[in-house]
Amino acid sequence: MAAALNGVFPSTLQENVQKSKILVVGAGGIGCEILKNLVLSGFPDIEIIDLDTIDLSNLNRQFLFHREHVGKSKAQVARESALQFNPDVNIKAYHDSIMSTDYGVSFFKKFDIVLNALDNRAARNHVNRMCLHA
Repeated sequence: MAAALNGVFPSTLQENVQKSKILVVGAGGIGCEILKNLVLSGFPDIEIIDLDTIDLSNLNRQFLFHREHVGKSKAQVARESALQFNPDVNIKAYHDSIMSTDYGVSFFKKFDIVLNALDNRAARNHVNRMCLHA
C-alpha cells in the first residue's frame, strides 16, 4: 500500500509516515474513519483502544461494522475490518478503558501521534493529560 502512495506525498513526509507509531482512542464513528484513513495512507503501526461493544444502532454511521458484529468488541472488529483495506499494517486492538491504570504515561510515551476520537469528556480529558505528561 505504501508503495502506491510514492509520488503522492513528498518523500520526507512518506518517510515520517513509515516511522510513526499511532494510537487511536475510540473506535466509534470518528475512530472508524480515522483508522481507515491511516491504513489507506500507509501508516504501518497503529494501536486502537475502545471499551465498547457494537450495538445495532451503530451500524448506520460506523461503516467498519455490520450486523454480524453486533455484541462484539469495537476495537477488535475495527482492526479486522481495517486489515481488509491493507493487510500489511500492524494493528493492535485493546478492548479496554483508556482510563485503566494499564494505560498510564509510559503507555502514551510509545506513540508519535495520539488521535482522540472519544465521545466522553472525562476520557478525553484523561487522554489529553496523559499526552501532556508523556
